Amino acid sequence: MHAQEAVQNAVTHCCTPIHDEDPGELIARCFCERTEPLPVNPRLNCTSVGFIRCKGDWLGVVITPWFMDLVLLPGGGILWGDIPPGQRRYIELAQGAVAFTAAEEPCLGAYQHAPLVSTVASLPDMAAAITLANQVMLEICGARILDAAPPTDQREASADLKRNPETSSRRGFLRRLAGKR
Repeated sequence: MHAQEAVQNAVTHCCTPIHDEDPGELIARCFCERTEPLPVNPRLNCTSVGFIRCKGDWLGVVITPWFMDLVLLPGGGILWGDIPPGQRRYIELAQGAVAFTAAEEPCLGAYQHAPLVSTVASLPDMAAAITLANQVMLEICGARILDAAPPTDQREASADLKRNPETSSRRGFLRRLAGKR
């Protein structure tokens, strides 16, 4: 690494630990260990759907019975920027600007997240959640993520998504994700 890049990394990532390896398993374990009230959607499990390097940082989807978020973790790249927990920043991705909110978990450290659905209660099952996660990653990063768990019936999940326009329209979904109506 050149000296100028090292200085830039030190300034950008001064207090935030950088994740060198795929953080997907750590993230799923971290959110499973949280004590939350009753699940919003008991048909969903805590899992991460394939984290990939995006411009040097880690980007992926976290699915839980309480929320489904696009999550950004520092990997030493150019997407990450330290901001205080609760503060929002907009990150330009392939499909437009996405609003990420900073948060911190003791087992994970600092991370930033953007909700993917207004409520996970609208998701019929885990297969539909994984299908949606794959669509999001394909649209945002041009990457197809392998299913975290094999869907029970891919055709059924696809039909459920088509019946529910709230989750099936990619353009509408990405517009909502970017804060546009």
